[in-house]
Amino acid sequence: MNEPLSFLLVGAGGIAQSYVQALRSTPLGRLSAAVDIRPAAAAAACEGTSGRAFTSLEGALREMKPDAAIVCTPPSTHADIAVRLLQHGVHVLCEKPLALDLGNAERMVTAASSARRLLTMGSKFRYVADVVEAQRIAASGSLGDIILFENTFTSRVDMSGRWNADPLVAGGGVLIDNGTHSVDLVRYFLGPITEIQAVEGKRVQTPHVEDTARLFVRSVEGVVANVDLSWTLHKERDSYIDVYGSSGVLRVGWKESKHRSYASPAWTVFGKGYDKLTAFRAQVENFCRAIRGEESLLITSEDALASVQVIDAAYQSLRRNVWVRVGGVKNAA
Repeated sequence: MNEPLSFLLVGAGGIAQSYVQALRSTPLGRLSAAVDIRPAAAAAACEGTSGRAFTSLEGALREMKPDAAIVCTPPSTHADIAVRLLQHGVHVLCEKPLALDLGNAERMVTAASSARRLLTMGSKFRYVADVVEAQRIAASGSLGDIILFENTFTSRVDMSGRWNADPLVAGGGVLIDNGTHSVDLVRYFLGPITEIQAVEGKRVQTPHVEDTARLFVRSVEGVVANVDLSWTLHKERDSYIDVYGSSGVLRVGWKESKHRSYASPAWTVFGKGYDKLTAFRAQVENFCRAIRGEESLLITSEDALASVQVIDAAYQSLRRNVWVRVGGVKNAA
């Protein structure tokens, strides 16, 4: 059996804890070191492991030779950190959003290509077993032609004092934060996105960024999608993905998922709902196996770049109040 890959964790804040748990639960990787400007946070991440705590990335790279790194710092720092790691010969899994703008995202992808190292974006919902099965069902044709895709990520969260609501750090508000998950899911089910319109709701919590937004999306095949995003309202839906076809409907839920034909009132239940740790472990294991050449990345660097491109178009739409074409995507013949 291969030795577990050694991982460097860069940033030991809230989201990093899920990666720490994932690494502890898989035989494919191990936490070798953690970096955070707060010494106590880096030490806490390594607690119970043989990992070493550092307060600077350069210090860690001088003393360690990790196989891979997970970047969990605020988005404004992603590009510089990822490029440094890739140039050092380290494979990189970078939390979403990949970068604040297309130029920095392209810089990251170019660095990965030049270094011949893998670059992927953390997008946990793509690794949920129910989502993977739902995409297979939709792609099989059993729902007929897909007519409408709906995604809802609305949950009231106290955003006071959080960097996610600082546009200089996060790049925007709920649109770039939760919306990055959404556009990645739309692309997963429907293929490339050609056009997008974003509409902002009333700002309640966050005066400097949007805290509620709706996206209207059109895919390269002409399928439309609606996305609801909010940190302020809670729609209390059992499902977060709904796919409507010409012959049937499918719902991916937090506790269970199901689909049925319009010809039958009976639902076929599948999956066990959303489990955060299982999704993060699946993401880390896909990354490890891809590094070893055993399977392909589920989210490639091109997928990550495309998500930045779509979010960039969404913000253009928000500012101009019009549909915006997503650059570089051609209509289906």
